[in-house]
Amino acid sequence: MTANNVTEIEATLLAKAATGDQRAFGELYDRMLPRVMGLAMRVLRDAAQAEEVTQEVFLEVWQLATRFDAEKGSAVGWVLRKAHCRAVDRVRSSESRNVRDFRSGLRELSDIEDSPADVVELRIESERVNRALLTLPENQRKAVTLAHLKGYSHTEVSAILHIPVGTVKTRIRTGISRLREELAIA
Repeated sequence: MTANNVTEIEATLLAKAATGDQRAFGELYDRMLPRVMGLAMRVLRDAAQAEEVTQEVFLEVWQLATRFDAEKGSAVGWVLRKAHCRAVDRVRSSESRNVRDFRSGLRELSDIEDSPADVVELRIESERVNRALLTLPENQRKAVTLAHLKGYSHTEVSAILHIPVGTVKTRIRTGISRLREELAIA
């Protein structure tokens, strides 16, 4: 079977689906599902969201099948364009929601007025943690500081300290354990 025959099969199935033929739509769904799901996964990188987008795409294909025009392109292309647009819209929506949530969190954080007692308590706790950090061996203190206070990933800490990632993880785990003990005593 040639590529043109495959394209013609999808176009025929889509045309039949446009007339309400559920069996034709089912066959189109079976033929296109792997491609639509694969495209959604490549864009979204999340199986649950890709499944949702895939279902939305096929619902839209069922509802809008009458709008397909074979002269403007192939049925496969038409369906995959819908999948790509939906997936990209989902990514954009998610990104804008994250930005909105972040900005909202910043506003809420700036709206919080710390009482003098809260500020003093935070300063005292910070000093306790700094004293506890000084009890750690230098190699553990550096690893813990880079990872937990400066926000570097284990891989980045490994590169900065020129040691294997496994060693970084061990130093951090051991250092955190010692800090817990030290802070529990103090």
